[in-house]
Amino acid sequence: MTQRTQRIEDYALIGDLQTAALVGRDGSVDWLCLPRFDSAACFTALLGDEDNGHWRIAPTEAGLFGQCSRRAYLDDSLILETYWETRSGTVKVIDFMPQRDTAPDVVRIVEGVSGTVEMSSVLRLRFDYGHVVPWMRRSDGHRVAIAGPDSVWLRSEPEVKTWGQHMSTRSSFTVDKGEKVAFVLTWHPSHEPRPDLIDPHEALEQSLADWREWAARCRYQGPYREAVIRSLITLKALTFAPTGGIVAAPTTSLPEELGGIRNWDYRYCWLRDSTLTLEALLSAGYLDEAAQWRDWLLRAVAGDPADLQIMYGLSGERRLPEVELPWLKGHLESAPVRIGNAAVEQLQLDVYGEVIDSLYLARQAGLHSESHAWNLQLSLLGFLEARWREPDEGLWEVRGPRRHFVHSKVMAWVAADRAVRTLEAEPELRGDAARWRKMRDEVHREVCEKGFDPVRNTFTQAYGSQELDAATLLIPRVGFLPPDDPRVVGTVDAVAAELGGSGFVRRYSTDDTTVDGLPGDEGTFLVCSFWLADALRLTGRVKEARDLFERLLTLRNDVGLLAEEYDPGAERHLGNFPQAFSHIGLVATACALEPDGEDEAG
Repeated sequence: MTQRTQRIEDYALIGDLQTAALVGRDGSVDWLCLPRFDSAACFTALLGDEDNGHWRIAPTEAGLFGQCSRRAYLDDSLILETYWETRSGTVKVIDFMPQRDTAPDVVRIVEGVSGTVEMSSVLRLRFDYGHVVPWMRRSDGHRVAIAGPDSVWLRSEPEVKTWGQHMSTRSSFTVDKGEKVAFVLTWHPSHEPRPDLIDPHEALEQSLADWREWAARCRYQGPYREAVIRSLITLKALTFAPTGGIVAAPTTSLPEELGGIRNWDYRYCWLRDSTLTLEALLSAGYLDEAAQWRDWLLRAVAGDPADLQIMYGLSGERRLPEVELPWLKGHLESAPVRIGNAAVEQLQLDVYGEVIDSLYLARQAGLHSESHAWNLQLSLLGFLEARWREPDEGLWEVRGPRRHFVHSKVMAWVAADRAVRTLEAEPELRGDAARWRKMRDEVHREVCEKGFDPVRNTFTQAYGSQELDAATLLIPRVGFLPPDDPRVVGTVDAVAAELGGSGFVRRYSTDDTTVDGLPGDEGTFLVCSFWLADALRLTGRVKEARDLFERLLTLRNDVGLLAEEYDPGAERHLGNFPQAFSHIGLVATACALEPDGEDEAG
């Protein structure tokens, strides 16, 4: 079979707020997990070859490797329109997943724009991440695929001729101007009867109306509205609607280095994203989504503070064992392909601060707070008080030895600081403000003594280290030091000089493999680049911040999506895609930048 040749940025996203699919510029759906983000994929060509499952609809004359002429999302929605201009005419394919009632559906509507175009559809269903070939049969004019717990139905309106060939289901048909052929792919558990059929055209109208209504709630009206709306729609698409949890990305194992082993499963919900996610949603006016995320957070972290994890499943599941899938070659031969994430077992002390900061932010925003939320924060803070002096694996989930990471200590300071602020604002709450002030002062003193290099005038990655860390750009943002403090300015300059390049910032240096315990390299980390823009703004260099932000906007693909990382040399995206953290950073920076026309130093 043919290895997929598309770049990460060649894909667009469709989804139904419970799972998502990636559609390539060649018209092929190469990734789809059913029925949830974290379920096994039935289309896995993204991480292997065509025999691992895909569904391509394209003009016959486009051949195996032809790509579309152009594509775009329809208005402010997650409905993708892909145009193909051929010698005989022009056709468009409309791809979307309607917000589900009971079963997930993928709808693909082929519509003639001009002339007459011959179209081909090739469907290869492979359950269990491309490993299981289903049994195919016909039923009531539909194609039905069954293997173990999974069943998928394929139908078309009007019905087109289909046949089986090379373990695939194929169709060939023509469309004239104004003519439409709709395909619907529906999944359900194999032991249950087929779900009710949806009308694909009515579903299209309803989906468009739903997205337009949702996007209209955005209160950001600044100069970057188009980019902000697209990022917010992406964040909404990465939300698991039944619980409010937001996955870091809908994919697993897209490489941070082509041919490398830094390939991880991001289809889970990270606590480290909590404060920044809330900030982005609140700043754009999405209070309901912010409240749902806050409620997910409270449910997930409930229990013994010693058992707090850095990530959870979509419903708060705790067991996410990491295994490798040897039958998959990996994206562009980047193996291994992993499902699950062993980092779930790590000690990352910063998450205690991030959870407490998130709940503080929610209170400040006026989100209704349950009485038990404050007791939970006190419990977390008590645990952190006893453990903050220990080394940990840190924000970046290094797989090397534990260290005294500066960012982890700063977030311990944040936890104590937010408790003090809450008690000062609401003295009726139970709590010992003097106790938390003492902890706050002690953490602050130690970080400034052990985590700062006075010779280079910069905070370092860890105590006694010479390495830098982009996470220290957050020091002024969280209020650990004021933006005009010389130590903050020095840190911003040092990170930009040593970890940056054209403004694109790496998380940390990978030259010293003892830090993260892994060979190889990685791209620049996009959210860190947005953090640099934020730090430049806070330190008074607003024009530099705006210039950097606008350069970052040019990295979005043709439909406005960002991956986790970017390789400036090869000019390509790296890492899981689309990445929530990157889009959160975009929204936060856009909302923070001063409007055009104001005085901008720099």
